[in-house]
Amino acid sequence: MVETVRLEPGALSRAQVVAVARAGARVELGEAVRKNLAVARQHIDDLAEASVPVYGVSTGFGALATRHIPPGSRIVLQRSLIRSHAAGAGPAVEPEVVRALMLLRLHTLTSGHTGVRPETAIALAGLLNAGIVPVVHEFGSLGCSG
Repeated sequence: MVETVRLEPGALSRAQVVAVARAGARVELGEAVRKNLAVARQHIDDLAEASVPVYGVSTGFGALATRHIPPGSRIVLQRSLIRSHAAGAGPAVEPEVVRALMLLRLHTLTSGHTGVRPETAIALAGLLNAGIVPVVHEFGSLGCSG
């Protein structure tokens, strides 16, 4: 049995996903992943400070894609985005499925292509390691993006 899953660049194995989802294996972020997170985040921070609007960084989303969001309003936009995606309905998904999904989301975030803050990835790994499993309902607002 795998006791620790170390996230590195590349694919996760089925055994790693099952170890975290079902057996509560710990999750660690490898050094290469940490470096990728920092590089990608710096790129996003640079884009956010630039005068040229960048979709999803300094603009709205969807119908608001052409609207430049001033730096002082971006925190409000991000909070609103999170709140709009925080609802669900229907029965709760099984904890092992939620843990698997959390690991897969973490793996995507640590790819170095998302621009997520390293602290966010570290916090998600911490939730898994602490055995904290949020209630996720079968039906939600995220569709394929979540």
